[in-house]
Amino acid sequence: MRPIAILLLAATPAWAEPEDLGTLNPDEMTMGRVMDNIARGQTDMTTCAAGYLITKSGRHGMARELFLRCAEAGYTGAMTWMGQLDDNGLGAPENPDAAAEWDRRAAEAGDPVGMFNHGLDLMRGRGTVRDVEAGRRLVDAAAARGLPVARRLQAAGYDLDEVTPDADNWKYAPLF
Repeated sequence: MRPIAILLLAATPAWAEPEDLGTLNPDEMTMGRVMDNIARGQTDMTTCAAGYLITKSGRHGMARELFLRCAEAGYTGAMTWMGQLDDNGLGAPENPDAAAEWDRRAAEAGDPVGMFNHGLDLMRGRGTVRDVEAGRRLVDAAAARGLPVARRLQAAGYDLDEVTPDADNWKYAPLF
């Protein structure tokens, strides 16, 4: 070692505390990190998009927490996911009214998936007052924006069986 370096080391008090440099090499691509971001109010596109992986892995409570924060921050994709979670009772009891409201909000914000979903809500009368014509207009708007499933529904003459699995028919049956 050079004499100057030895002199500098000797001049540094032993009780000196190192400078806080923050977290070095933090976790970046983990669900824990994503949920920490959400807890801190960070709702950027990458954090919000991670909700897809979280819900597909079956962690619906975590997904609901993430998508709720992101939807409230204006991310329309998160609104449509909240509608999906509420419509199917994932992470909370099934709530068609809340699902239709999320779909409506996404539709009004210009999201084609929200338009399509709210169009279906209106055509079925699920979670909202039934209005087939208003529902078809929303499906048409989604199709005009290029949404393939909306175009498929149009081509089928708005036959809802075209886009609904048979197993879900009970869910859409009128209650009266």
